[in-house]
Amino acid sequence: MARDQGTAMTTFATAIMFFAAIVLMPGASRAIEIAAREYILIDFKTGTVLHAQNPDERMPPSSMSKLMTAYMVFDALKAGRISLDDEMTASENAWKIGGAASGGSTMFLNPGDKVKIEDLLRGMIIQSGNDACIVLAENLGGSEGTFAEQMTAKAKEIGLTGSHFVNATGLPHPDHYMTPRDLTILARHIISDFPEYYSLYSETSFTYNGISQGNRNPLLYKVGSGADGLKTGHTDAAGYGLTASAIRNGRRLLLAANGMVSIKARDEETSKLMDWGFREFTNRNLFKAGDKITDAEIWLGGKASIPLIIQQDVVFTLPRAAAQSVTVKAVYDGPLPAPVEQGAQVGKLLIEAKGVDPISVPLIAGEGADRLGFFGRLKAAASYIFMGPPKSAANEIKPAAKPETAAAK
Repeated sequence: MARDQGTAMTTFATAIMFFAAIVLMPGASRAIEIAAREYILIDFKTGTVLHAQNPDERMPPSSMSKLMTAYMVFDALKAGRISLDDEMTASENAWKIGGAASGGSTMFLNPGDKVKIEDLLRGMIIQSGNDACIVLAENLGGSEGTFAEQMTAKAKEIGLTGSHFVNATGLPHPDHYMTPRDLTILARHIISDFPEYYSLYSETSFTYNGISQGNRNPLLYKVGSGADGLKTGHTDAAGYGLTASAIRNGRRLLLAANGMVSIKARDEETSKLMDWGFREFTNRNLFKAGDKITDAEIWLGGKASIPLIIQQDVVFTLPRAAAQSVTVKAVYDGPLPAPVEQGAQVGKLLIEAKGVDPISVPLIAGEGADRLGFFGRLKAAASYIFMGPPKSAANEIKPAAKPETAAAK
């Protein structure tokens, strides 16, 4: 007999109770605004946007676009196409456009200098040297223009949807642009894909040709900021900008902000936004990959029920003030009709909290269930006639719900 078409959607829900030591504040998180034209603040682990203004606006990224140049070099290093000890020759072009003669940011290369890639990376990342960028681009791409085309292609490949490059430096050009969201996506990739090179972004000074220059990232010098990267930028067209990363108590936040009016404003406004994000939001580890969420009854199956599991860790970013409003629902159309294949998605885990976009995680059949044979189905049909359709029990969901404590990588 066919399964009863009127069987209702089975929904399990329970409020999540967190540790008493966590201070919970009533209401939504307090709003903040900063004096920047465009900005975005995200949680590194979950990708949750904590606050944003014009995050998808195309903007001149100035030297923040050197993050993409660095990504290309890191990618070539990881692939084994080059090594840190390889030397590259500084061209006359690199000196004119990006060297001491240009009046812009430079690591003071001279034409004909043979420079190790490791030094060029520090010259680009710490000193923001335009000459270092051009030398890397010319040697890796054949020309800076070709390298910029490769940058654009790679950007699309890793999920940057609002970026286009015409040079390796970030010098102004109407067709050279990025978005704040793309900058944070790129920062996440650099940190995740190249941990062996990311530490370069936390170095505060570098000396080349007897000239020592400090890292321009203001957050690196603030005690307790937790900052460990990434890159500043400034041109007259762009204003002052910063793409930054900081980690406190094992939790990492990323921001990208642009269009600030001065170095002082960049320092103050980005610090304010980062502090607000750490203060007002938290992460909750709700479930681990492989956790059983509940048991689902099976209709006309060789077993009465199967476990429903998740295949990924579930971490929820939310305002501290919204912690008491969190609910978790396992939603599936139950009882599940046999046969059920192990590993099949049969529902979803829905996690919600006040003022936060819900997240949905697939619920997977932890075991398979075969369909009953002919006589078994007859018996089930008789039971249906005399006892009514089977009903699913509402099992309580008990996530770990612990604060985020593991160090972000």
